[in-house]
Amino acid sequence: MGTIRSSAGDILILFEDDHLVVVVKPAGLPSANAARGEESLYTVLKQRFGEGAFVGVVSRLDAPVSGVVVFAKTQLAAAGLAEQFRDRAVEKAYSAVVTGRFPAPLGSWIEWHDAISRREGEQKSQLHPAAAACDRGGDEAPKTAHLRARVVVRAGEVSLVELEPSTGRRHQLRLQLASRGCPIVGDRLYGSRLPCRSGGIALHARRLAFVHPSTETPLAFESPCRDAWSGAFPSLFSGADGR
Repeated sequence: MGTIRSSAGDILILFEDDHLVVVVKPAGLPSANAARGEESLYTVLKQRFGEGAFVGVVSRLDAPVSGVVVFAKTQLAAAGLAEQFRDRAVEKAYSAVVTGRFPAPLGSWIEWHDAISRREGEQKSQLHPAAAACDRGGDEAPKTAHLRARVVVRAGEVSLVELEPSTGRRHQLRLQLASRGCPIVGDRLYGSRLPCRSGGIALHARRLAFVHPSTETPLAFESPCRDAWSGAFPSLFSGADGR
C-alpha cells in the first residue's frame, strides 16, 4: 500500500482504513515518546495524517526492534485495540537471531514462565521467578512474562529463533533470551558481543493478528524476517523458508 520515509528507513504500510493503520517499523526508529525534536513512528504518522489527526499508540516496539505494529486513527479504535492487547487476545510472533546454546533441541518448542520488573530510572529490566509475579501491584512490581520459543535454523555461532509471547512486558523477549544464555545479536544492553550488521538488534515482529475494532473482521499481517536479515545473516536464509 505504499511507504513513508523516515530517518531510519522506509516505513512499509501493510493496511490502512479510517480506523487504523498497520505498518512495518524499521529498526532504529522509536515507536513513540522520542526525545523532544527527534523523530518517532508516532510523529511520522501525525505528519502524514495532518494537523489535528488522532494517532493512538496501543502497542509499541523498542527502538532497535523492527516489525509489524498497529496504530489507531480514532479513539474508539484505540479503545478496542487496547482491550484486545490487555486481554491477551492479540496474536504476536517474533523472530530473533541469537548466540549461545539454546536450551531445547532444534525445532522443539519450550515455554518460559517468569516475572519481570523495572525500577524507575533504570534502563534494564530484571527477571524474577514466576512465583514473584504481582500483576495487580505498582509499576515496579514484577509482572507475569510468558513465552514460547524454538530454534528453527542453526548456523555456526548464531541461531534463528521463533518467539510467541502471550504477554508484552518491557524488554521481555530480550531479557528472557539473555537470561538463558542466548542474547539477541546486537543487543549490547543484555550482553550480546556480536553486532547486528543490519542495524538495531536482531529482533523482528513478523506477525500480528487481531480483530478489527469496528468491523469485527479477523485481520492478520506478516513481515518475514528474511526481508530484514537475509543480507546480514545469509547462512540462516539459504533455504526456501521465508520466515
